[in-house]
Amino acid sequence: MTKRVIIVGIPGVGKSTVITNVQSLLSQRGVDTKIAEFGKIMFEQAKLMSIHNRDQLRRLPIDQQRTLQEMAANSINSLGNDVVLVDTHLFISTDDGFYPGMPLKLLDIINPTHLILITAAAEEIHKRRESDSSRQRDLISIDHINNDLRLSESMISTSSIITGCPFYLIQNNTGQVDHASNAICKIILNK
Repeated sequence: MTKRVIIVGIPGVGKSTVITNVQSLLSQRGVDTKIAEFGKIMFEQAKLMSIHNRDQLRRLPIDQQRTLQEMAANSINSLGNDVVLVDTHLFISTDDGFYPGMPLKLLDIINPTHLILITAAAEEIHKRRESDSSRQRDLISIDHINNDLRLSESMISTSSIITGCPFYLIQNNTGQVDHASNAICKIILNK
């Protein structure tokens, strides 16, 4: 049975770095592991709609975002690796309010076995966002980041209630990527 592990975190928490590390650690142990980057999968579909910048996805009308999300979820559901690490976000801030990154329909399609929220101190996240030149990050205040962190905890617990699978909170403090990655591997391997 494929383990589908949804790993989430707000921008700047170091989620993608941790996920890459987890894949490497699991692969070293002989576990067939694939990273399914939800935004990348959506972006491949969005290119057909003349979207040329991944950061434009969150500015699309909600109906277009839903269509792209469902296409990505079906693609992820079709993967047959031992472990599929789903790299995504719990919510997207839009002009029409917060939109769930993993609404009920997508959770039903993906059918996760684990939900993991990567977190860090708001001050650390703020510094990471300021120094990240690889993406067009929205620079927001530490108070706003704290609000996003609280919202994330609320949404991950709600997703756990809906899916019936456990959720975990993993700290990714500066310089502690290996610690966070090893903690996730233990969760996935039940050790």
